[in-house]
Order: sequence, then structure tokens, then C-alpha cells
Amino acid sequence: MKIISIINQKGGVGKTTTVINLAAGLSQLNKKVLVIDLDPQGNATTGLGLSNTDDSELTIYGVLNGSKSIFDCIKKTEFSNLDLITSNVDLSGLEVETAGDEKRAFILKEKLADFSQENQQNYDYILIDCPPSLSLLTVMALVSSVTLLVPLQTEFFALEGLTQLMKTIERVKSNLNPKLGIQGILLTMYDKRNKLSSEVEKEAREYFKDKVYNTVIPRNVRLSEAPSHGVPVLIYDKTCPGSKSYFSFTDEFLNKEFQIESVA
Repeated sequence: MKIISIINQKGGVGKTTTVINLAAGLSQLNKKVLVIDLDPQGNATTGLGLSNTDDSELTIYGVLNGSKSIFDCIKKTEFSNLDLITSNVDLSGLEVETAGDEKRAFILKEKLADFSQENQQNYDYILIDCPPSLSLLTVMALVSSVTLLVPLQTEFFALEGLTQLMKTIERVKSNLNPKLGIQGILLTMYDKRNKLSSEVEKEAREYFKDKVYNTVIPRNVRLSEAPSHGVPVLIYDKTCPGSKSYFSFTDEFLNKEFQIESVA
């Protein structure tokens, strides 16, 4: 069971879209996936067809405040091999509620450790959708994860924001989770007609080398439409450019996983 956080402190970079469609792509290849929606906006929740207005105790908030276990809060989606722990706006109050807890950054890690010992579901991957900020919830995800997947919007200021994120990752690695690594960087919202997209891609590949996936995710209307229907774009429209790119990314993701396992 590998725990991967999908993270970027900027909003609107395709983070949740990547979580939803990577999870869907993996599940279609018979990998068992659990998505944890750690964003109080609950977009991964609604994007996978479930409600973000349910009883808060049965969401990730209930897990983190100690009233429920992870097992209690797992919900089936309508997609085979793909389960979800939902989120809602009450999660935003957790930072204040846990202010007196010196070990609060480790709450999620401990809950996941307990779950992995009793993991009768046999998940291959747990994908955590982080909030678009460097908040306590994001730190919890960083502490809990083995690796990180960073969607990078191919637009102005994107690399500057990524530099700030890398500093945060290094701090967490130094103080809280020495095993934390970067799974890869996925270029999103790519527009081949736009010179800036090409320039950001060139800079990212020069700086981060083979950490940047070969697959790029284009700007695509269908990618924007799919969440309102509560389904991944891979199911909403299998033939659109967005779907083709996420199918390609899923294959590349698994190929890299195989290479990592071979080296290990």
C-alpha cells in the first residue's frame, strides 16, 4: 500500500482533476485505490459522484478528530476498485480545534498506520488530495506520505510557486518525514499554441530533469465539464484529448513505479 499526496499550494492547477483521473485510470487497470479528500472544499468528493454535505463524523474530519476510524469512513464510489473518504467544510476548523496538540501533524499518519495493519481492503494506492495551501492539513499529508505528485500549471509564476513548495517539502523532510520523496511533476493546462507553456515546460525539464513526466495534460473543455457530472473525464468522454492524456499519464506513472520497484 503506497501513500501518495497530490500537492500544490496554488489553486486551479489541476490538482484535484489529477487525483480523480489518476485514481480512475489505476482502478481501470485493476489497481485498488482509496482517495482521501483532505480539502475542505470537497471537490474530489463531488468529482467522484459523492456528497460533500454528509454527516461530518463520517468524513475525514471524523477520522482526524478521533471520533471514527479510517475503516468507518470509507465509501464506495460507483467505479469498481475505487473507494473514497469524503470531506466537507467542517474540516477547515480542525487547525483551531487541535491547536493544543503538539503532535497534531502526525494524527493522519498514525490513523493510516493503524489502518494499514488491518488493511483487509488490500489497497495498492492511497491518493491524498491536499488543500491548495501550505496549512496544517497539507503538513499532515506530507508527514503521512511516501512520495508526492506535483501538478504544475504551465503558466506564469508557476515555477516560482513550485520553488516555495520545494522549500516546505525540504523542511518537512528534515524535521518530520525523512523518507519523503518526489514521485514526479506533471505539467498541466498545457496550450501548445501558447509560447509561455513551452517556456515553462523547458524550464521545468531543465531544472527537475527526469522527475517531470513526459506526458503533459492539455487545456481541454471536457476536463472542466466532467466534475459537474460527478465522474472522471476518463469515463465522461474517453476520446477527448484530456482523457487520452490521463490514460497516457496513468501508463507512464505505472511504468515508473515498476522501474522503482525493480531498482529496490
